[in-house]
Amino acid sequence: MIPFNVSFGIFAFLPQGWLFMLFVIFIEGSLLSKSLTGSWKQKKFYRVSLVTNVVSGIAGFLLSMALNGGWWLVIWIPWVSRNEVNIFTRTGLFNLVIYYTLAFVLTIVIETVINLLLLKKQYNNIRIIKTTLAVNLISYLIGSIVLYSYSFS
Repeated sequence: MIPFNVSFGIFAFLPQGWLFMLFVIFIEGSLLSKSLTGSWKQKKFYRVSLVTNVVSGIAGFLLSMALNGGWWLVIWIPWVSRNEVNIFTRTGLFNLVIYYTLAFVLTIVIETVINLLLLKKQYNNIRIIKTTLAVNLISYLIGSIVLYSYSFS
C-alpha cells in the first residue's frame, strides 16, 4: 500500500493521515472519558483530546522543522518507512527508538499541561497526570502497531 509506505510528514497531509489522526483523537477521547467518568462517550473529552492533539501536533511540526532543516514531522512523530530507515541495522533501530521515545515524552508533557489546564476544576492533578500517561501509552501502542505494520511490511 504505497500511500502508507511514506513518512508521516507526507502521510499527515493525505486523507488517510487525517483519518488516522481522527482515529487517535477518538481513542484518546474515549479513554479519557472512561477513565475519568466511567462512561465511554462524554463529548467533552473528545474536545479535550482534539485540543491537546492539535497543540501537540503544531508544536511537533514546528520543532521538527527547526531540528531537521525542513523534514516535516520526522522528529515529532518519527514514523518513517523502510525507504528512510533500515530497522535491521543496530543504528537504524536504535535511532528510531530514541526519536520515538523522545517524541512520546514531549507529547506527554504537552498533553499533560493542556489537560491540567482544561480539567483541573473537575479532577485532581494526580488523576489527570496518570490518565494522560495511560491514554497516551495506549494510543501510541495502537497507533504504532497500525503505522509501522504498514510502513515496514
